[in-house]
Amino acid sequence: MSTFDWIIQLVYVAAASCFVLGLHLMNTPATARRGNQLSTGGMVAAVVATFAIIIHASTISVTGWIIMFTGALLGSAAGLYTARTVQMTAIPQLVSVFNAVGGGAAALVAIHDYINLAGSAAGVAEATTVTTLLDVMIGAVTFSGSIIAAGKLQGLINAAPVTFPGSRAVNMAAALTAIGGAIYLIITPSVPVLMIVILAALAFGVTMVMPIGGADMPVVISLLNAFTGTAVAMAGFVIGNWALIIAGALVGASGGILTKLMADAMNRSLRNIMIGGFGTGDSGAVAVAGPGGDVRSIAADDAAIQLAYAQKVIIVPGYGLAAAQAQHQVAELASLLEERGIEVSYAIHPVAGRMPGHMNVLLAEANVPYPLLKEMDEINPEFPRADVALVIGANDVTNPAARRPGTAISGMPILDVDHAKSIIVIKRSMASGYAGIDNELYVDPKTSMFFADAKSALTELTAAVKTLVA
Repeated sequence: MSTFDWIIQLVYVAAASCFVLGLHLMNTPATARRGNQLSTGGMVAAVVATFAIIIHASTISVTGWIIMFTGALLGSAAGLYTARTVQMTAIPQLVSVFNAVGGGAAALVAIHDYINLAGSAAGVAEATTVTTLLDVMIGAVTFSGSIIAAGKLQGLINAAPVTFPGSRAVNMAAALTAIGGAIYLIITPSVPVLMIVILAALAFGVTMVMPIGGADMPVVISLLNAFTGTAVAMAGFVIGNWALIIAGALVGASGGILTKLMADAMNRSLRNIMIGGFGTGDSGAVAVAGPGGDVRSIAADDAAIQLAYAQKVIIVPGYGLAAAQAQHQVAELASLLEERGIEVSYAIHPVAGRMPGHMNVLLAEANVPYPLLKEMDEINPEFPRADVALVIGANDVTNPAARRPGTAISGMPILDVDHAKSIIVIKRSMASGYAGIDNELYVDPKTSMFFADAKSALTELTAAVKTLVA
């Protein structure tokens, strides 16, 4: 290995170290920004090293350089524009698109490497490695699955579970075709068979995500993110790039751990995610009718009285808060209540919103103190002591129907909002949540419904509390 090669490899190791340290610093909000900056610095170093390799090799034509720089500039411009203009509510869709781009790019690396060596039998045999085939399959699944997930989140594709007779059989057939084709390629290299493997993997990505519905989408996003990292790591093995291997392994491992945590929070199994039909509930159970009752509406003044004279208030943020971009309004209301000596905390369900950590990021943007954000296991025992639980758009994660069999969310751990002494729900209408079922919390005798957009409702509540204080 030449001196130049040693320097490049050392730069890659340094870049990978930045990724590891950056990920560690992202564990806490206090150091998250520094971790992001460190990871960005590592990526810049890796890109510069890659360009240095290309220049040193001098194997790219002028046309190739033009294409490469044009692609880099267009991609950078699109990424910068998207990052600056995307709404917080569209972040899950953006993450899905990023997953698709990452998985697709990784698959193309392996496909190009395979086809480029297809001129001779020896070349194809050299290209037919386990890592190449894994890269192709995982990358293709990630690409098509992430596109479907983004379409569902954006409303371009039916968000409800989309199934048809024999859909599970089609799902399994696509998976077996891809795996069988990959095994055949190891024994007998063939470009046409590689195309079959690619098509089968793309089909599996579609059939895996289409049946997903309900409140399960955050778990799927985590899973596809783990797939992206794994595909990138395989691409690193294909082209012999240390930085790519380590970066992909980090994303794959962290995404896998997060997927397991999210699946546990939803009381779902990873096996069901892979097989399909995930998120459609326990179809084998007999549904038990939920409690009936009347819905009681409340005005801002009455709700403000409950909040202003409470001793303990738990705020439960959900997708309605994100959709209305009302994080600053809820933070202002909470600060006002705290000035009156009221104990305020936030109940954060692992899958509140449409992606992992959605509510944490949203509230951090409004400078809500991180210690006030309490996870489900920590906050649930506190609900019986709460005078008021203020629910803002959180639907499925507060639905007592999860405690009964036969519903789309049966068995899903929920926030025990119904154990609070009084409940105020801010919601625009009685429309069902992402799981498509009615929330039994809304007919609880302790529940009052404040029908309004989250931002305007919180603004009215804050003004009404200030009037009481004055």
